[in-house]
Amino acid sequence: MLSQSAVLEAVKNGKKSECLDGRDFVRLAEFFDEKDLGAFGVTLSEDAKEFVPVEWTTKNVTHQLESDVAFGFEKALGKRGISSGLMYLCVKMWLWILEDPLQNDESYAQYGLPLFKKVALKYGFDNPIGKSNGNERKYSEK
Repeated sequence: MLSQSAVLEAVKNGKKSECLDGRDFVRLAEFFDEKDLGAFGVTLSEDAKEFVPVEWTTKNVTHQLESDVAFGFEKALGKRGISSGLMYLCVKMWLWILEDPLQNDESYAQYGLPLFKKVALKYGFDNPIGKSNGNERKYSEK
C-alpha cells in the first residue's frame, strides 16, 4: 500500500480528482490530518466539530473500498449511470492506493460491473451478480 506521504505528495504534485464532484478526494481526505485537507480541495464547515482522521491502515482503506464497491454494485444494478461511474472512479482510486494491478483494469461495461465483481472476488466482498461476468446485456437493458 502507498504511504500516506506518497499519496499526499502525488496530490500536491498534480494528481487530480477523477470525479466530477470530487467524491474520490473527499473520501480520501478523511484519512488525512486537518492541515492537509486543502490539498484535496476539502474544507471543514464553520460549525464542524473536532476532525479526527481515519487511521491510515490497509484494513481501513480496504474497508472503505468494500463500502464503495457495494455502493457501486447498487448503483450499477439500478442502472444509475452517473452514480455508478463515480463509484467506479472511487474504486480505482482505492486500488491505486493499495497498489493493486486492478487499478489498470478498464472494464467499464454495464456501469462498471465487471470491475466491481473482480474487486469483490479478490477481496472477499459481497458479489450480488453471482456467476455473471457483469458485461451481460441483461445489465444494460431497461
